[in-house]
Amino acid sequence: MGLCCLGPYVILGIGIGFVLFILFIIGVWLTSPVPNKKRLQLQFYDPAIVGETVPFPSLASDASVDLSIVIPAYNEGKRLPPCLDELFPYMSTVDYTYEVIVVDDGSKDDTVDVVHKYSEKYGADIIRCMSLPCNRGKGGAIRQGVLSARGREILFADADGATDIKDLGKVRKALADLCKSKDTEYGIAVGSRAHLQDDATANRSFIRNILMWGFHMFVFVIGGVSNIKDTQCGFKLFTREAARDLFTNMNIERWAFDVELFVIANILSFPAVEVAVNWEEIDGSKLVPIVSWLEMAKDLLMIRMRYLIGAWVVIGKIKIE
Repeated sequence: MGLCCLGPYVILGIGIGFVLFILFIIGVWLTSPVPNKKRLQLQFYDPAIVGETVPFPSLASDASVDLSIVIPAYNEGKRLPPCLDELFPYMSTVDYTYEVIVVDDGSKDDTVDVVHKYSEKYGADIIRCMSLPCNRGKGGAIRQGVLSARGREILFADADGATDIKDLGKVRKALADLCKSKDTEYGIAVGSRAHLQDDATANRSFIRNILMWGFHMFVFVIGGVSNIKDTQCGFKLFTREAARDLFTNMNIERWAFDVELFVIANILSFPAVEVAVNWEEIDGSKLVPIVSWLEMAKDLLMIRMRYLIGAWVVIGKIKIE
């Protein structure tokens, strides 16, 4: 008798739950941003050409240097010089051609002027500044830099220089070995701090460790990325072919963009390899504990849902203008 009376309420509850789920799916679909697949038609300052600026090239064109290093920068006028002063002496020892693209993400300080001084010292063919008209977020800044890169390989690195640039050699070797072993032109080599996690755990506060573990769980369970232990290290190297397909499909422009890149890479079956790198925490991070992690958790959930319901679809190749 009791079960019979309970039946209608169970059915009603299931019905309400189903309706709420459908409304949630519709809401996710309607609030999914329309992906901006266009490359901004921007120009850069070349001190060798007085009074003029030069258009950035396109990732759609053939490579003309061996390596592009893309550095996103938002109000990095103070942290950029130590980073660049460490980068250029190392790059002077390599036997391949390269360029550095510093993407000014709508900075309000002297970031642009700082980069221009380095262009005057080394030449715009070596280092150039891409100045975005407004703040896009780290992922958006990197995306625009990559879409205008000339390199056969493309690295993005943080402006604080937290990852030792001397590790670039072994990251490049890991990428070459990966592509050779898989017989593919589509590869990713990921700088990883996973080997430093025990030390980091010992030096962090309890609450920061809880947040770190919670984020890793979200990446694994919600994001669906299980083949990469450290998705957030700002030192990732791509073949030009992989970068073209990944960054033209990317939608997230803020903190969780790294995870979406790996989701897309998994969909396209691009191989990736993690490489242990030396990393040191540098003061001045733009990431705000709790607030930024909550934003990333929200974006991870949206990434999962939008790809699941087809609001975002990965296209093999998207034309780059």
